[in-house]
Amino acid sequence: MENKIQLMKQKIESLNKANKAYYQENREIMTNLEYDALYDELVQLEKETGITLSNSPTIHVGYELLSNLPKERHDRVMLSLDKTKDIFALRNWLGNKEGVLSWKLDGLTIVLTYNGGKLVKAVTRGNGEIGEVVTNNAKVFSNIPINISYDDLLVLRGEAVISYSDFHKINNEIEDINAKYKNPRNLCSGSVRQLNNKITAERSVKFFAFSVVKADKVDFKNSRSSQLNWLNEQGFSTVEYKKVNSSNVEETVKWFAEHITKNDMPSDGLVLTYDDIEFGQSLGATAKFPRDSIAFKWKDEIKETKLLEIEWSASRTGLINPIAIFEPVELEGTTVSRASVHNLSILENLELGIGDTINVYKANMIIPQISDNLTRSGKVNIPNHCPVCNGATAIKNDKDIKTLYCINDECLAKQIKWFTHFVSRDAMNIEGLSEATIEKLIAKGLIKELADIFHVEKFKDEIIVMEGFGEKSFNNLVSSVNKAKKTTPARLLYSLGIPNVGLSNAKLICKKFNYKWELIQNANFDELIEINGIGEVMANAYIKFFRDDKKISIIEDILKEIEFEEFEETIVKQIFENINFVITGSVTHFKNRDELKETIEKMGGKVTGSVTSKTNFLINNDNLSNSSKNKKAKELNIPIITENQFVEWLDNGETPRDA
Repeated sequence: MENKIQLMKQKIESLNKANKAYYQENREIMTNLEYDALYDELVQLEKETGITLSNSPTIHVGYELLSNLPKERHDRVMLSLDKTKDIFALRNWLGNKEGVLSWKLDGLTIVLTYNGGKLVKAVTRGNGEIGEVVTNNAKVFSNIPINISYDDLLVLRGEAVISYSDFHKINNEIEDINAKYKNPRNLCSGSVRQLNNKITAERSVKFFAFSVVKADKVDFKNSRSSQLNWLNEQGFSTVEYKKVNSSNVEETVKWFAEHITKNDMPSDGLVLTYDDIEFGQSLGATAKFPRDSIAFKWKDEIKETKLLEIEWSASRTGLINPIAIFEPVELEGTTVSRASVHNLSILENLELGIGDTINVYKANMIIPQISDNLTRSGKVNIPNHCPVCNGATAIKNDKDIKTLYCINDECLAKQIKWFTHFVSRDAMNIEGLSEATIEKLIAKGLIKELADIFHVEKFKDEIIVMEGFGEKSFNNLVSSVNKAKKTTPARLLYSLGIPNVGLSNAKLICKKFNYKWELIQNANFDELIEINGIGEVMANAYIKFFRDDKKISIIEDILKEIEFEEFEETIVKQIFENINFVITGSVTHFKNRDELKETIEKMGGKVTGSVTSKTNFLINNDNLSNSSKNKKAKELNIPIITENQFVEWLDNGETPRDA
């Protein structure tokens, strides 16, 4: 059973990747035949196991908007766990019994109820006695089974969580600093308790089961670990655990401690539960805590050090964060020399001053924090000027939290997206410069304009100590930058981020002006609107961009750093002039769809990503398929041609007519 569930998960992942590529990214990573075969295999496995996972493409959970979340009383009160930070206390608590030691996930506890093999109810922990009903939201968790093979009443508990990677991804998309979520738990809580479960579905909430409350027809052999294994067999993801006894519990706690930094799921400690279910239940509970389980919280390692400086870091929202730089100390096995202070209120509450003696620790063994300031001199000057643009700053007070902002709208720190676009694959194609890395380089004042990117080799010492970087990745970055110095006018034009000028239009404009940059940069309105696909709005935006003195200065600095590839002008018959194509599916006569696209563009045609009324031909070797692009083309009476037909046009050198 477990092997079949794993196989199902693999097939679901492959099918969902194919769906995303096709419907969201206008590309195909497998043929319709391959997709259908994989889909049929998944359907068969779901029939054999009686299990359907929530992210399976075989089901479509309907989105529902509620006016409020109903409340419901739990059959059994959900108590908090007693806690300890002492490993030896864990060993004494366990005595001569075996236990199950697992992550204490930091999310939202949920009680799930299944009946007849179907998920019928999901309720949050709430205050322990009364929770909120979130059944519709639970159905769109990314890894939960909607149907299971066990057809009697099943009640179980688990934790809904959002991973660190998904948390950072979601937070990075939020421009307003006050709207950003403080941690994954807050984001998860807000996501699970949405009235519109479409929002929940977009948040990548995962569920990890940790205990069975009721499953009367199953013999768990009086073992908690057997319960977890059985839940796995039903298709649930379960919390990672290890069986322990008094002789190896200390060693196992250390194993978890070593792996916490690699764990993408937020955790604020461990949970130890007696493996013997009957023994644990016989102990009963206090007014506050059950006696069959205990939580272990990491004992913070605190080190004393000296505050050397406060670094001010500007972000894309204009927020300027204080970062404490101190004499390096060893914490939880790594060397730490800096910690975010988050805002001015914390800075003032700690009365930080240069030269102060401070205590530092790692929150949950991961994030460096200042726990106390022993000398409290308060000798820190709040900057009047932004560290990036030197513009004026202002202090904002929102709900008694003071923050520092740059008020210059032209500040480079607020233009991260422009820099990210400049280095993207179809633009200057500089690999190794992620949005986060660019933001750090700008915040440190190392990059002040686009042309500075071509001199990253000067910042080796600063870059190799950044998260995700080292000597090798830095060398790869420098190599990519040097390679990008030789480019084409079309790449440069596209990289500048002129409104509505995509790669296809950039190529058409460059072609119009024989790839001569001076002519491209000084194009006038009449010349631009002569080009197929360039309208008045785009032409006006183009001219406005190249009449901006600041933009011209930036372009001149870039031109000093790059060299255009020699363009050999060859006379190619423009048989596809003013003809718009869409390409879908796999190709056989060309290496890939990009090569086919390039051939069309060289001969005057244009390739777009979606079928519209302006499309002249859809190229699809599987021209009888029921794909969305085929359906759209048929609705609009647009000819669907095969690659063979296209190649015939090439061979004949004739402008195609309606197929």
